[in-house]
Formats: sequence, structure tokens, C-alpha cells
Amino acid sequence: MPFRHWISTIALAAASSLAVAAEGGLSVHVLDQQTGTPAADMRVTLEARTGGAWHTIARGTTDADGRIKTLLKADQPLAAGDYRATFHTGDYFSAHHTATFFPEVPVVFHVQDAAQHYHIPLLLSPFGFSTYRGS
Repeated sequence: MPFRHWISTIALAAASSLAVAAEGGLSVHVLDQQTGTPAADMRVTLEARTGGAWHTIARGTTDADGRIKTLLKADQPLAAGDYRATFHTGDYFSAHHTATFFPEVPVVFHVQDAAQHYHIPLLLSPFGFSTYRGS
């Protein structure tokens, strides 16, 4: 019995490690402060900085809840480094017949630990925005 318990403990620890690694990645959430609703159908572009230049690595569109739950594909993990998520707010506000001062909102951030999950919430209005590192 002790050997089986030990094997079970090892198996659970390995599964737990895989689950934590699977939690890595990047998600976003956009809320329209003017309407008090999620910002659905907003395009988001993700770029990585390599060699001093930005290179597009992913694109997505927010769902009905204003979220992109996984901006990167499963086989495309984040690595340590600098990234820029650009929210295409001009297109979003134009589709809602609303003028905006910010045609896009670029959020530059640094990934230190690629095993962690990174979440970028964006609270948006036509003439202002706020963001932070979420969880």
C-alpha cells in the first residue's frame, strides 16, 4: 500500500504541474465604460519585440462578453520578453457610430515568468481608458 500511495502522489504532482503550465498564456477583457457593457467584436493584435522590432504573433476578436480567453494558440506559449497588445478601439467605436480620441490602445508589457497566466483588462470610453495586470 505505501508504494501505491507514493505512485499516486507522484502522479498527482505531475498532473498538477501540467495544469499550472496549461494556465500560462494571455487573455484580455474589454469593457465599454460609456455603455456599461462588454466591448464585443473588438480586434486585438499581439506583437513580440525581437531584435528591437515588433512582430505580430497573434490576432483575435473579443467575444460577446468582451473577452479573448486565449489570444495565443495552445502550441504557441509565451516566452519571457516584451509584448504589445493593441486594441483596435477606432474600429470598435466607428461600428457603434461614436467618435473617439484613441483610434487604438497599445499596451506594452513584460513577461518575466512564462509559466504564469497574464490577463489584460481594458476599461474603455471614447476619451479615456484604464488598464492593469489582471489575474
